[in-house]
Amino acid sequence: MSISDLFDSEFKNRNKGHFSAIVRVAIADGDLSKEEKEFLDKLASQLEISAAEYEEILENPLKYPINPPYLHSQRLERLYDLSRMVYVDHILGPKQKEILTKFALALGFTPGNVPFIIDKALSLLVMNVDLDTFVYEMTHMNK
Repeated sequence: MSISDLFDSEFKNRNKGHFSAIVRVAIADGDLSKEEKEFLDKLASQLEISAAEYEEILENPLKYPINPPYLHSQRLERLYDLSRMVYVDHILGPKQKEILTKFALALGFTPGNVPFIIDKALSLLVMNVDLDTFVYEMTHMNK
């Protein structure tokens, strides 16, 4: 196995872990809405998740661990995806917010800041911001 194969394999596993985390948020309320399914379909394509991998993750979303990115901006990008999943059906149940909090902690955000981070993330989604605006606002939320 070459070095590039190892890199590709690790990248693919990180994508599976990220997709798995989003699936967990999507099914947290017990069902998968049409909007959530459409979001998952689009995200699977962006993350290069095959149809077989997609089905495997839907059946067992706990199979792949969350692999927190090293860079803060990449953690914010993952938080954006997870927050959009929570917000996609516009019904924020307490369980979804609880799971989003757990994922924020797993992504490496400081426990004392997580409630503020989650509230800010969700407020930005209410305003329908894009990824760049989300990352900028989250990075400058204390200024």
